[in-house]
Formats: sequence, C-alpha cells, structure tokens
Amino acid sequence: MELTRPTTLVSPLGGSVVAVGVTPGDQVGAGDLLVVIEAMKMEYHLDAEHAGMVRGVHVGVGDVVTEGQPLVDVDGLPDTAGGAGQTEEIGPGGIRADLAAVLVRRAMLRDEARGAAVRKRHRSGMRTARENVADLTDGGLLVEFGGLAVAAQRRRRDIADLQAETPADGMVTGIGRVNGAVFPDDRTACAVLAYDYTVLAGTQGYFNHRKTDRLLERAYTDRLPVVLFAEGGGGRPSDVDIPMVAGLNVPTFSSMGALAGRVPTVGIAAGRCFAGNAALLGCCHVVIATTNSTIGLGGPAMISGGGLGVYAAEEVGPIDVQTRNGVVDIAVADEAGAVSAAKRYLGYFQGGLPTWEHADQRRLRELVPQDRKRAYDVRAVIDTMFDTDSVLELRAAFGAEMVTALARIEGHPVAVLANNPAAGGGAISADGADKAARFLRLCDTFAFPVVSLCDTPGFLVGPESEKTAAVRHVARLFTLGAHLTVPLLTVVLRKAYGLGAMAMGAGNFGTTAMTVSWPTGEFGGMGVEGAVRLGFRDELAAIDDESARRRRFDELVAQSYQRGGAMNAASHLEVDDVIDPERTRATIAGALLSAGGPAKDGWVNPHARNYVDTW
Repeated sequence: MELTRPTTLVSPLGGSVVAVGVTPGDQVGAGDLLVVIEAMKMEYHLDAEHAGMVRGVHVGVGDVVTEGQPLVDVDGLPDTAGGAGQTEEIGPGGIRADLAAVLVRRAMLRDEARGAAVRKRHRSGMRTARENVADLTDGGLLVEFGGLAVAAQRRRRDIADLQAETPADGMVTGIGRVNGAVFPDDRTACAVLAYDYTVLAGTQGYFNHRKTDRLLERAYTDRLPVVLFAEGGGGRPSDVDIPMVAGLNVPTFSSMGALAGRVPTVGIAAGRCFAGNAALLGCCHVVIATTNSTIGLGGPAMISGGGLGVYAAEEVGPIDVQTRNGVVDIAVADEAGAVSAAKRYLGYFQGGLPTWEHADQRRLRELVPQDRKRAYDVRAVIDTMFDTDSVLELRAAFGAEMVTALARIEGHPVAVLANNPAAGGGAISADGADKAARFLRLCDTFAFPVVSLCDTPGFLVGPESEKTAAVRHVARLFTLGAHLTVPLLTVVLRKAYGLGAMAMGAGNFGTTAMTVSWPTGEFGGMGVEGAVRLGFRDELAAIDDESARRRRFDELVAQSYQRGGAMNAASHLEVDDVIDPERTRATIAGALLSAGGPAKDGWVNPHARNYVDTW
C-alpha cells in the first residue's frame, strides 16, 4: 500500500504526557486519539489528522514536553482510506449523555410531568404558576433563573423525591417580554416571579428566597418592571439544610421595597396569600386580586398559634374586605383576568399608542345635570372624555368619593383624579385624601401628567370625620401637591369649594398647568348655603316673618351663585378659561400634553421627590 503525507504530531503547549494511545506499527484513522497532554489541570486530547500508520512514538506517560516538541510520526494513507479506529461523531440531532440528563431533569419541571398536582390544581378552578407565567409573557417564553433548585430538605428527604415533589423550590423566576407586540422591545422586558402553590403550598423556602433575591437584584440594576404572583403561605419551617436561627437577615423584603419608585411593580393575589407572601404583595405599586383571594399578614395557623382564635383561611382577608380598605387596587374574576389587568396596567408605563378612538364629545355637555343638587356618575364623564376603552380605575371601592385611574388621551398615557358626587356629595374624607395623595405620588414618580376633575363641596367635616385623623390625612394633598413636578390640569365640572377644591388643584389653582371650568362650574370659599347662613346670620335673624326670611335667604343664595359662577370667576382670573365641555379633550391635549413634563430616567421621573409609598 502506497503511503503518502508523512506527518509528525508536535505538542501545541508545554505540559505532561498523561496518556499515549498508540505504538509503532499501529494503523490509525482520522480523529483517533494519539496523545493526551495535561497542563494547568486541563487535558488536551491530540488526535490523528488523517488515516495512516504510526512510524514512531517519541514520548511516554509522565514525560514533560515543551511547545513544538515531536510526539508521534504518522505515515499517511490516501484520503479514501479509513482507519479501523475512526471516531464516531454525534450528528446535529444526536443527544449526548450529559445533555440527555439535563433534558430529563428540565422535563420534570413542566406541568406535563406533574399530572396529579396539576389535576388537583385544576379541580380547584385555578391555574398553575407556569400557566400564569405563560399567559403573561409573549409567546409563553421565559428565560428562567434557578429552575433546577429543590427544597432545602436533603437531610430529611431523598433527592429523587425532592426533584419530583419540589420542582424549582416552589417558585418560577425569570425574565420575559410583556406586550411586545404593542410597544418597543426596550420597554417590554419584565422580571416575573410566581410562587407555585402546588409545591409546599407556595411557601417561601431557602432557595426560592435566593432566587427571588437574585431576580430582584437584576430588576433593580437593569430597570426591569416586576410582576409577582404572590399566592402562598409565607415562611417554610420545614427547610432543614440551612445553618440559620431566624433568618432575619434575608434581603428579599428590603430588595422588593427598594424597587418602589424605580420600576413599576405589580402584585397578583389569587387564592390564599399570607405572611411573607402578603408582605411582598403589599410592597407592589398595584395589587390585583381575584374574587377567591384571601390576603393576610398572618394565616390561620399563625393566628391560632398567637392565641387569637380559630379561623378558616377565607375569613382572614377576603376580597370584599381588602377592596373596601384599599389593599386591593383592582379586583378581577380569576387568574386570566388578573394577567389581563397586569398587562393593561404595564402598558401605561410602556408608552403611547399610535391609534385611538373616542366617544362623541358632545355627550359631555349633558352629563352634568342642570339641577346643581342632583348627583351624577363621574365615571361616565371619564369614559367619554378619554380614549375609548383606555380607562383603568384603581381602588374603586376605597375612598369612594374619589376616583383614581390611568387612561389615555390621543394615545398618550395620563392619570385621572376625579371627585365622585355620587358618593357623599364628593366631599373628601381621610380615606379619599389618602387614596388621592398616594396616587399623585405614583404619577409624579413615573411622570404621568394628571387631569383633575373637580366637583367637591370641600373636605368632609364633623366629629365622626375628626375621629379618622382627617386633619393629618387631608393635609397630605397640600404637602404632596406642593412637591408635584408633573403637570396637572384641573377641570372644574361643577362645585369648587374651599380647601377641597384647592386640593384638587395641587393646593393652588394658580400653580396648575391650566385651570378651566365648564359652564356648570361654581366657586366659593365654602358651600354657598352655609356661607350665607354664617355671613348673614344677624340680618336673617332680624327678619321676624319666616316667609320673608326664607325669601331673603334665597335672594342671598342666588346672588352668591351669580357671584361664584364660572364666567365671573374667569373674569377675575381665578380660572384660566370657561370652555365648552366638548372642547375638553382638545384643551387637555393642548395645555397638558404639550407641557411635556419631566423627562424619564429609565422608567421614572428624575425630579420626583421620593419613592412610592405603600399607602
């Protein structure tokens, strides 16, 4: 047989020979192992470049070689010849053993591998954590962090059992895109955390705390919005592998709190959400909860253990309680509704829309009744005024005399603050003031311009109101208004009386981006009838005839209404203009959107004074 292409294999680096795979006279094929060199704890396998016969071997096991030193001589054969020992290669579709092990392990994380747990979950009418994450993220795609973790219970359970029963240590964490089909890619990446109730009741284990901390750090550093599915039972005492006493140095809760005012955060509660899970939920800017949710800082076991009685989980913090007291911002029917609301809420932070529709604006002329004492639904005004289907109300059942909502006008996201005369005449209570103040702080932090719709007789007064610490609570509107850096435009729909009306103008009608009134507007330092009774008390008391006294009272009230009418207020420059209600959208677009407001630094307004408080 004719030999061609004699070749000498030389060492590519200095090191030690740990294996020699051939002897002189051996037939080799291309890719057959000839020599193994070890250097810096790394092995380098040197193979034959072509088929041939080994002519000579210059080294043995244990020899120290230098770069370029000859190792093996091989006389080559024609290219068509093949050595008996040619290496079998794995094709593109082949699966090596190490990869196969990874794929098997990852398959254990999927819902399909957890049939009994998933069926039990579905029988309860609820979705799995991974189903919720898939619904939230574009294409159901999540770059998962820490999926191979198991509960820290190796000392008491077999590893195979932990892998099967505690996948991902009961929490799905990762980064995915939300609303990517609508908004630019640089606004849609989100950090997603979902406690898995099918694993140890969604409790907070050692490793899922570490996973949470890792992802919250990424969210803080990379400015990623956070969506938290918070269902679960709080801390997990059954983790025994960790050397700790109380674990009070866990950074999870402060890490979540640090995100307030840095990126949008959304908390979702479905089913039972107690203790640490509820604490994280409460840190979020907006809380979305299903009708079957029950939320509490302590669950039944903790309540009972504290000697405070025995309660079913559903008695602790049901949805009707948590909506009335302001814990829940948005109540929805189920988890699908919660995911939809979360996507919609994030959309206001992600940018404007290129197209929009709106209702016939002539309807606004009729929505405030001619009878100035007749209540009406301010939500109908809001829905008509802003882009169609763009309004998302927050905390609707709390502080009912105040409406707070995110909306769009000409596709641009804006915030809406409105008095609701259908609830207590629109008088601002301590709860209503807290609701409005916290909302304005959210708006200021994330640079949402504010449209304030004013129709209030002022603050709620009286002994019962003072029991709620109203003096402190309502004053928040003045202190916060004085520090507001986003533009605020006030539209007086009807009543604008006293300090309450001033609060609807960030504390002072003269410092708003613009203050306008509809023709139905009426202005005064306090309610007209009360002002007449106080200011003309002596004159009225001097009139003996009751009918005459009533006629005089009505005359004085009519004069006060004339003096406090919108046209007269505008003539004294106490408002900037009186407009046709039909022109409200154009006024907002011209005066508010053109103001621009503060530029955003990432997600937030760099001029905002503080973080977003939880209350």
